[in-house]
Amino acid sequence: MRKKKDNAILIKTPAQIEEARVAAKLAADVLTMIAPHVQGGVSTEYLDKICHEFIVDELKVIPANVGYGGFPASICTSVNEVICHGIPSAKRILRDGDIINIDVAVIKDGWHGDTSRMYYVGQPSKQAERLVKTTYQSMWAGIRAVKPGATLGDVGHAIQKLAEEAGYSVVRDYCGHGIGLVYHEEPEVRHYGRPGAGMVLQPGMLFTIEPMINAGKPQSRQMPDGWTVVTADRSLSAQWEHMVAVTETGFDVLSLAPGEAGH
Repeated sequence: MRKKKDNAILIKTPAQIEEARVAAKLAADVLTMIAPHVQGGVSTEYLDKICHEFIVDELKVIPANVGYGGFPASICTSVNEVICHGIPSAKRILRDGDIINIDVAVIKDGWHGDTSRMYYVGQPSKQAERLVKTTYQSMWAGIRAVKPGATLGDVGHAIQKLAEEAGYSVVRDYCGHGIGLVYHEEPEVRHYGRPGAGMVLQPGMLFTIEPMINAGKPQSRQMPDGWTVVTADRSLSAQWEHMVAVTETGFDVLSLAPGEAGH
């Protein structure tokens, strides 16, 4: 999902960061709410319906994904070999052993909150569980690299190093992004890179870190629906996403789940 606008703000004020934090927390609340509903036998369309109703009726905010670039749902549901942008469907029935990423974005008072996480359906295989955990650790390796004076290359390198040392590959075709009053804005946050390369980080920057890690090769393929992206070799893929602000001394994760302390 990439559709940038001209009214982006690269450096946010502390007050603006706090407004974005409210939106990020609401998005995180959606992912917490949906967790017990992720079960074998339910469709991804059902999960979308529950999330949409919660966003609109309970949180009383705007589901940012609906209609964005023509996307038809409130959440992306990416199961097993789907890397990202999976469209919820009545035909996609979850089965025991599946892994699924749910990606949600909301708009509160004009500010976007965007986050995603992985869920297990029943009991995952040891291979799937290792991939999911390693992807989470990779995201946090990237987050820990965030501080003033560091570069986006430092962030990408930290993610890439951990993932590849575990025997996995990093998707190159999709990346994190700046966020605020605009859903997708500069900078592009690649999940691979060279230390010292790329944009230098400054306090007030706000972006997502959302590595997509494949069990097999990094290549992807877009399906005929124009949205769903799968691994070219049909290997499993996992993704986690947080919104991260650059502070005077390091980083601030705006989209932490309740009880999530970080790693």
